[in-house]
Amino acid sequence: MRFTDFLRTTVLLSAAAASALAAVTLAAAVESGDDLVVPVAAGWWVVAALIGIWLGRRPSTSAQIGSLLASARMQTSLPETNPGRTLLNRLWPLLVSTVGAGAVAFLFPQVPAVATGFAIIWALAWRRQSSAVAAIEERDGARFYVAHTSPLHPIRLVRTPGFRSNLFELNGASGRTPRARPRA
Repeated sequence: MRFTDFLRTTVLLSAAAASALAAVTLAAAVESGDDLVVPVAAGWWVVAALIGIWLGRRPSTSAQIGSLLASARMQTSLPETNPGRTLLNRLWPLLVSTVGAGAVAFLFPQVPAVATGFAIIWALAWRRQSSAVAAIEERDGARFYVAHTSPLHPIRLVRTPGFRSNLFELNGASGRTPRARPRA
């Protein structure tokens, strides 16, 4: 699976988890009759959104993704791609926390409310990373893929040759001086 697609999918799944947990929180709060859960949860979600927006404000890659891209091993052939297995392999903590928080919602509606905030932070903090990685791929003429690793080991990337962009040469920013034309 391409790393840019993995990052986009991570953001979308985190936002989906936040939406599902928010719905479960509201349903559990109505069921329990606790009038304080919803306003406190809504306040936490606003604070979480502000934190996520602040963390994801830069259009460049984060330091962690930068070091991950730098440590990618070079490979000339495309790696085996299995997007479903890769997503389950790498995003199992999101699945476990979402299901776990949702499971205890009707006993403790505060748990999914807190988990919703963290899913909001995660989705908003990572929202620009795929664009930054795509820009690096275009600039360097490479493609990054998620390597198959154990779910308990850190993520690793594979770098393959891609198509290099000639955008800089087309708009005159190649660093070469234009030739002088003879007068007619």
